[in-house]
Amino acid sequence: MPEPIRLPPQPDACELCQRAAALTRHHLIPKALHDKAYVQKRFSKQQCISATLWVCRACHNQIHRLFSEKQLALTYHSREALLTDERLRTFVEWLATKPAGFMPRH
Repeated sequence: MPEPIRLPPQPDACELCQRAAALTRHHLIPKALHDKAYVQKRFSKQQCISATLWVCRACHNQIHRLFSEKQLALTYHSREALLTDERLRTFVEWLATKPAGFMPRH
């Protein structure tokens, strides 16, 4: 029987802005695309399921505001890749200076 897929444990702070806020799981390879051929050619089932980040709601919203699901799957499928985008990096750096409960208005 195959080994069960283990998801990364929830940290104490957002993996982007580092604030100790309520966290949500962001799938680096969007679940809606797991059955797409271009995703299956690039990533194993294990990678698709386990590639996640724990992020606060503000960071999560900003990720989805900036990138399409296809962009996330093909280009921004790691923390490091997400932070190569200047718009997201600038947002995360700004948000890191705010209190844990702060939620930006968009």
